[in-house]
Amino acid sequence: MPNLLFRLNGVPDDEAQDIRVLLEENAIRFYETDAGFWRVGVDAIWLPDDSQLEQARALLDTYQQQRVEHQQQTYAVLQEQGRAPSLREKFAAQPFRILGLMVAILLVLALSLVPFLMLLTWS
Repeated sequence: MPNLLFRLNGVPDDEAQDIRVLLEENAIRFYETDAGFWRVGVDAIWLPDDSQLEQARALLDTYQQQRVEHQQQTYAVLQEQGRAPSLREKFAAQPFRILGLMVAILLVLALSLVPFLMLLTWS
């Protein structure tokens, strides 16, 4: 039975490629699926059977730990150099996304509080 090894949703291309290379270098058989046109499937890397699952998970865990450490070091260097993006720069890069998220948060908050506010006005 196939085993889901790694979901590719939101994974940077370089990380996905590193994982493919890692599996190929260690002679681990795998295949990929994509979510399809309507996005109802799963973007993922799968193993066709259980025989190499433990080895693949161990390799993946080691790789991810190394990647986390590398990304943290890179961010620390950027902060020391003063090149790490500030909140203002992030907002300037994606203003519509951030505004959309803020509107969504306010909408959920309002919908959550309306029943309680209605109770106060009926009392």
